[in-house]
Amino acid sequence: MAIDQLVSSLGENPYFGAGFGLAGLGIGLASLRRAYGIAAIVFRRQCMVTLEVTCRDKSYFWLLQYITKNARNTQHIAVETQFNELETGKVETSFKFVPAVGTHFFNYKRHWIRVDRNREQQTIDLHLGIPYETVTLTTLGRSKQLFLDLLEEARNEELIKHEGKVITYTAVGSEWRQFGHPKKIRPLSSVVLDEGIADRIMNDIKEFNSLSNWYSQRGVPYRRGYLLHGPPGCGKTSYITALAGEMHYSICVLNLGDRSLTDDRLIHLMSEAPTDSIILVEDIDQAFTVREESPKTQAMYEGLNRVTFSGLTNMLDGAVSTEGRIIFMTTNHIDRLEPALIRPGRVDMIEYIGYATDHQLKKAFIKFYPQTSNLADRFVENVRLFNKPVSMAMVQGLFLRFKNEPEVMLKNVELLWRK
Repeated sequence: MAIDQLVSSLGENPYFGAGFGLAGLGIGLASLRRAYGIAAIVFRRQCMVTLEVTCRDKSYFWLLQYITKNARNTQHIAVETQFNELETGKVETSFKFVPAVGTHFFNYKRHWIRVDRNREQQTIDLHLGIPYETVTLTTLGRSKQLFLDLLEEARNEELIKHEGKVITYTAVGSEWRQFGHPKKIRPLSSVVLDEGIADRIMNDIKEFNSLSNWYSQRGVPYRRGYLLHGPPGCGKTSYITALAGEMHYSICVLNLGDRSLTDDRLIHLMSEAPTDSIILVEDIDQAFTVREESPKTQAMYEGLNRVTFSGLTNMLDGAVSTEGRIIFMTTNHIDRLEPALIRPGRVDMIEYIGYATDHQLKKAFIKFYPQTSNLADRFVENVRLFNKPVSMAMVQGLFLRFKNEPEVMLKNVELLWRK
């Protein structure tokens, strides 16, 4: 009886009733909030698919460009300014718009996709020197195929822009980054080498590309190395660039003089090189000298780079070297190279690209002055009268000086050797 009276009195107490009601309301709201959170998590896991792309991924910039093009209602954009120096020395400026940091929406194949571009202000990408960024795509559904189609389409649109052009990559940190704008393909016929050299190299690469199974069946490492040597200005780099365009390859320029380049990073770069690309190592004689040289000469080269001779040879044919790659090395002084560097297995073909021969002089004249090809032999004779070596770069410079005046040019052949 006493308990019933106590309960009755507490129920009639307004303070107790108010407190109990508030507590019950709080518990109820907390339960609803927790249930909502659990339901949201279950919904995202079961009914939504999310794709995160970091700024370190190669598809990151392709995706940004694609979103900018297709998210027509997006007004919050950022600009990326690029500079490109032409061969003439003129610098061109181009602007690209990309989605700014924040949230965007666009429709792809009748699916609305939410785009969140996030930037970590406190985290810096040490290789790129910019804040670390991610792009997160979210859409309803459970199939990942939609995102695969989106990435494939973004990649194809970017490749179409570069169709008929050669892309050059350079090493930035531990990855390859596009350097400048893609350049128009230079016709292979525009690079005049001595008779037979261009065809030998081209045929060798074509044969190499068609024999992957042959190499595998015989246990031979599937890689190919080329060394072009000779005086400067004779067409070594020009030929490699034109060859890349002819083969629809890109060019990865590897600078062994980079002070940040180490053996480990060198091997990593080789393993991460874009497919269908030529690895170009120019002036390799500047990186390593022959061991037989005097201590005084060797001291001049000490400390120029952090890549060791062992690291370079391991990259070329060691246990960690990559398969299916084509590497070109150039040098103006083949006598400075360590013989072990250019032995078979590391360098499979060596070609001398020397001063202009009569064949080259005549062919270059006909190509530049097709209307007066009958004067080609006379041009060769005039050049040989001076009994001095001449590079194709010197010849081209003379032709450019007298673009439409072959007769005047023939009277000023001595200008070839004037600085």
